[in-house]
Amino acid sequence: MFCDGCGEAVQPGQAFCSRCGKQIVGPVTAIQQRPGRVQTHLQLLGILWLAISAFNTIGGVILYILANTLLAHLHEMGAPPEAPTGFLRPLLSVVAIFILAKAAVGFMAGWGLLHREPWARVIALVLGFISLFNIPFGTAVGVYTLWVLLPAQSQQEYDSLAVARAAG
Repeated sequence: MFCDGCGEAVQPGQAFCSRCGKQIVGPVTAIQQRPGRVQTHLQLLGILWLAISAFNTIGGVILYILANTLLAHLHEMGAPPEAPTGFLRPLLSVVAIFILAKAAVGFMAGWGLLHREPWARVIALVLGFISLFNIPFGTAVGVYTLWVLLPAQSQQEYDSLAVARAAG
């Protein structure tokens, strides 16, 4: 219960605020706490990580298929013999595998955030920093992730949500 003038805690039956001296008129009511930033945005953040990971999966699969079908037979399709295709196939295959690995970790982070797992915050923050380079959608999700999960009070709020989920 708090004074409506200065916010000082007021005891039931108290006639005047001890800090500002304002008269307490009527029943003293408790102020309802607003949900924190993490609690408000956690579900949306988890869904965004699942969605962007799905797009990364599609892109990684397409890149891997192109690298191992189109580039494998490029000389047979009429490319000049001096075309440097020898290194493109393995390079693009490795890039595709990294994209698919990032997508798998993104699925884990999204699922973990939705279920308020203790490890999901750290994984989402790491992916948020990595995603800043994926313009435009990865950058947007990365900035949003950092805005929601990076501050110290966000860590405390997320830890309390994870403990409450584990206890309940």
